[in-house]
Amino acid sequence: MIAEELVNHMIPPLKATDPAHKAILWMEELRCNQLPVVQDESFMGLITEDMILEANDVEANISSFNLMGLNCYVHDSSHFYEVIKIASDNNVQMVGVLDDQEKYKGVITVQDTITSFAQSAAVQIPGGIVVLSISQIDYSLSEISRLVEENNAKILSSSVKEDELDPSKIKLTLKLNRLDLTHIVATLERFGYKIIARFQETKIQDDEKERLDMLLRYLDI
Repeated sequence: MIAEELVNHMIPPLKATDPAHKAILWMEELRCNQLPVVQDESFMGLITEDMILEANDVEANISSFNLMGLNCYVHDSSHFYEVIKIASDNNVQMVGVLDDQEKYKGVITVQDTITSFAQSAAVQIPGGIVVLSISQIDYSLSEISRLVEENNAKILSSSVKEDELDPSKIKLTLKLNRLDLTHIVATLERFGYKIIARFQETKIQDDEKERLDMLLRYLDI
């Protein structure tokens, strides 16, 4: 999924000439504490509720504030992983989206990105999760994928993170389309891979689901 598909059109941009009290009013209505500031289709950054409260001057123009996140933007063709990285690196709740001419197109909130990720096939399809510890020089996703597929399974998604305790190693997290991970784990271990965690989703049995539905109806949820 790319950034253009995640733009939140419900969040309007402020102008640099707008008064701070307008920003406060919009934040209250939108239930957020950050808003984008745009001037002549150029993304100027983000203004926050804390900035305005600390200045204690709601009549001041937004242009008088030192905006944050001037570089907190992605281009409309960027992958949504880039949105998450920019937001995380700069500790912001939303990221601007620009087109190829550097013109402002909108913002994406972190919540929008998380929701979209949660709705992705890799998350929705039932399956198990395996976490491996691998030396960086030995990492080969194609080799691991081959071993997984030998057990009639598929890798739905993967993510790599540097091991905090040993920079020469990585932690590889795999989401697989199989609930029973026994044979897959055994195969990986037989080929020398170290499994440091495994999570198996379980299906709710029909009678348990029926009892849950009855409880929710009773509670009127």
